[in-house]
Amino acid sequence: MAASGQLQLIDVRELAELTASGKAQGALHIPLAQVAAKTAPDSPEKLSQLSTQTPVAIYCAMGGRARKAAEVMTQLGYAKVYNIGGFSDWQQAGGPVSA
Repeated sequence: MAASGQLQLIDVRELAELTASGKAQGALHIPLAQVAAKTAPDSPEKLSQLSTQTPVAIYCAMGGRARKAAEVMTQLGYAKVYNIGGFSDWQQAGGPVSA
């Protein structure tokens, strides 16, 4: 779904973590502390790539921060939000990685 554009991937890790390991190909980087500001439909900081109607899959290092981000986005009205766990889960599933 991510490869075909039917789902938006979001990486909520910190920049240093992305620098060390890369990220899922096509993922938006939104650190957990910025999730509400960057995803709220009425926020002036909302990223234009996001829509409350497009499914979202979120990951972090282990899954805990992704769970928190998923809760925030669900409360903000995103229809389908998935916590896919940690970056290693993405890699083990064969997901492509970019620098």
